Amino acid sequence: MKPSTLMMGHGYDPALSEGSLKAPIFLTSTFAFESAAAGKRHFEGITGLREGGAEGLVYSRFNGPNQEILEDRLAIWDGAEDSLCFSSGMTAICVMMMAYCSAGDVIVHSGPLYAASEGFVAKILAKFGVKYIDFPAGATREQFEDVVAKAKDMATENGGKVAMIYLESPGNPTNALVDIEMVRDVRDAALPADCPIAIDNTFLGPLWQRPLEHGADIVCYSLTKYVGGHSDLVAGSIAGDEKWMKPVRMIRNTMGGIADPNTAWMLLRSLETVELRMQRAGENAAKVCEFLKKHPKVDGLGYLGMIEDDRQQDIYDRHCLGAGSTFSLFLKGGEEECFRFLDALKVAKLAVSLGGTETLASHPASMTHLSVPHARRQQLGISDALVRISIGIEDPEDLIADFDQALDAV
Repeated sequence: MKPSTLMMGHGYDPALSEGSLKAPIFLTSTFAFESAAAGKRHFEGITGLREGGAEGLVYSRFNGPNQEILEDRLAIWDGAEDSLCFSSGMTAICVMMMAYCSAGDVIVHSGPLYAASEGFVAKILAKFGVKYIDFPAGATREQFEDVVAKAKDMATENGGKVAMIYLESPGNPTNALVDIEMVRDVRDAALPADCPIAIDNTFLGPLWQRPLEHGADIVCYSLTKYVGGHSDLVAGSIAGDEKWMKPVRMIRNTMGGIADPNTAWMLLRSLETVELRMQRAGENAAKVCEFLKKHPKVDGLGYLGMIEDDRQQDIYDRHCLGAGSTFSLFLKGGEEECFRFLDALKVAKLAVSLGGTETLASHPASMTHLSVPHARRQQLGISDALVRISIGIEDPEDLIADFDQALDAV
């Protein structure tokens, strides 16, 4: 069966919950053992004294019924063996990186990244002796091979290893694509098999890109965005083979950071309509961008349905199933013109985040990416003339009329 069908019941048996059609919210901090021997067996699995891992539920810092059903269904969308849910997308990313990185290690990552992701690598992990080297999203194989060679040298000098290749594709906020298949081929040729390729697939997933099919080992999401999709929750997840999830699960068990039962239940609700919402938003974005590209005050669009670079188009054709509904609008001018445009919007809301039912617009250079040094922003293409827009599920003609009147104010 297709994912859209499985979202209606996979992983849940109404007979176990008084016949309730939908899973109840399990608001409990702990779970009763059927016997003392069962308790011992469970902890033998947790501590590694017994093969096979934990059995059943014991404490809500580790997992709970709502979270387990959610993780089962999230794994379906990406064709993964296992999935883990977290209290936010950044919690998912940070715990994952901590699970794979030690002092002296090097992370290779693409650019641009979401500012908080880049900041965690450059500022937080750096305090614990983890170094990094980055490469532009559209790098060729030769360019990426050179970066990996430098990373290996850096790791050797620091007594560590290349611990992870971390990608964000499309990149936030430019929509720059990374060639995942090329990255996999270089990793396989130059690095050990235990160096995972992780990718933040928030902009296109889970509907418009399936990175595990193209060479990634771990796929990361801010579930706040399209999966949650109603701007009323914060959560994150990762998915991949069980061998990649196990060390991350162990860190999560210790630190916490799992999504709470109510949030997990809300995400189960949202997963039932994620395909419909994303399809509608994608159709709307195509219509809006068709209008915007012809407007005299628009200098360009970072929209995956209108790629002008041959290499980026090739990556899109091989990796993507749709253009998405989040894009960059480049206005003629700079910050002043962008602010006039944003302040004049009436239907679209001036707010950070994306992937909700409503249309959102923001100015990354002065908002989400303000912490990124100015020179770095210019290098990554995050200019003062860039407005990030996430199209929702409103009537497309109303959105076009809103953007048209807002552009009159520029």
